[in-house]
Amino acid sequence: MAKYNFDEYIERRNTSSMKWDLMGERFGDPDLLPYWVADMDFKSPPEVIEAIEEKLKHGVLGYPVVKESLIESIVNWEKVRHGWSFDKSAVTWAPGVVGGLAFAIEAYTKPGDGIILQTPAYPPFYEIIETAGRHVVKNPLKRENGRFVMDLDGLEKLLTPTCRTLIFCSPHNPVSRVWTKDELEKLAELAVRKDILILSDEIHQDIVFSDAKHTCLATLPGMDKRTLTYIAPSKTFNLAGLSSSVVVIPDSSLMEQYKSVLVRFHLSRLNAMGLVAMEAAYTKCADWADEMVAYLEGNRDYAEKFVRERMPKAKMDHPEGTYIFWIDFRGYGFDGKTLPEFLAKEAKVALNKGLDFGSEGDGFARLNVGTTRKQLAEGLERIAEALNRTGKN
Repeated sequence: MAKYNFDEYIERRNTSSMKWDLMGERFGDPDLLPYWVADMDFKSPPEVIEAIEEKLKHGVLGYPVVKESLIESIVNWEKVRHGWSFDKSAVTWAPGVVGGLAFAIEAYTKPGDGIILQTPAYPPFYEIIETAGRHVVKNPLKRENGRFVMDLDGLEKLLTPTCRTLIFCSPHNPVSRVWTKDELEKLAELAVRKDILILSDEIHQDIVFSDAKHTCLATLPGMDKRTLTYIAPSKTFNLAGLSSSVVVIPDSSLMEQYKSVLVRFHLSRLNAMGLVAMEAAYTKCADWADEMVAYLEGNRDYAEKFVRERMPKAKMDHPEGTYIFWIDFRGYGFDGKTLPEFLAKEAKVALNKGLDFGSEGDGFARLNVGTTRKQLAEGLERIAEALNRTGKN
C-alpha cells in the first residue's frame, strides 16, 4: 500500500517558483499550464521537511561543516542503489551540477579548447562552455531501431589534443535514454584508448523505470581515473532550490585540480539547509524515492499511450528514465518557431523549446511529466484538442 500521496495538488503560483511564476516572462502568458522547468510538483519527502524544521528550531544558521555521516550516506546510497563502491575521499561538492561542470571546465581545459556535447543537449551545457571561452563540439546522437544511440565512431573523429573532454549525460536529458551497460562499455573502451576526460552528469540516475537499469560510468574498467560523476538529491527528492550537489572524483590528481577551483572562487561550502536535506534524503527516503519513481512510471505509460493514440503524427520514443520526455512534432508540420507558438497560444501549455537544446531540436519539445496524473492528463488533452481545433490531427 502506498505510503505517500503523489496525487495531491500543491498550489505553486506566487511562491517564487521558476516553473510557475516565470511563464509570463518566458512564454508571454502567465496562465499556461507548465511542463517545462525540470522540477516536480510534489512536496519533498516529509522526512526531509522534518529535518529542515528541526534545524530551524535550533535557530542558529551560522557557517556549517560537513558531517562524516553525510558523506557516509552518499557512499552508502551509491553502493546500495547503484552497486558503486568508492572511498569517502572521492566525495566533493558543487552548488549545483551545472556549477560543478563549470568548475571542471576551469580546472581541466584552457580557453580555446573544444568540449564535446552529445546533442541534443541540456541548454546550460552550451552556456558554461561558451562563457568560459571554450567552444562546443557537437557529437549528435544517431537514430537506430527507433531510438537514439551514441555515435562513437563520430566521437573518435572529433578528438584532438585540445578537444578531449566530453560532457556526458546519463540518463540522457532530453531524450530519456538510459544507456545500457554494453553501450557504456564501448564508450569506456574509447575513453581509455584515446585518453578522454568525461564529466558525467548522472543527476537522473535514481529516476529509471522498471524496464531499464542505470550503470554508473565510473564503475567500468579504467573509468575511475578519468571520470567526474555529478549526482544530487535535487531531481530525486525535488530539492533543486537548495543548490547542493555532489561530485565524485576517485582519482586524487583530478580531485586536487577540481578543489583548486573551489578554493579560488571560495565555493567549497554548501548551504546549511542543503546539507541537512541531503543527509535526510539519502538516509531516510529510499521508500519515498521508490514510490515516486513508480508514480512517474505510471505517468510515463499514460503519456506514451496518449501520444500514440491522440497525437498520431507526433513521435515519442519509449522513455527509459527521467521525467522529461522528448516529443517530435514535425509530423504535424511544425518547426522550431511555429511549435512553441502553437503550444503556448493554441494549447495554453508551456513546454521547453526544442531549439534550446541545439539545432537537433527543431520541431521537438520537452515535456515534464513530474506532476500529478490529473495535471499531466489536462496538459496532454489541451495539446490534442488544439491539434483537432486547428485541423492538424
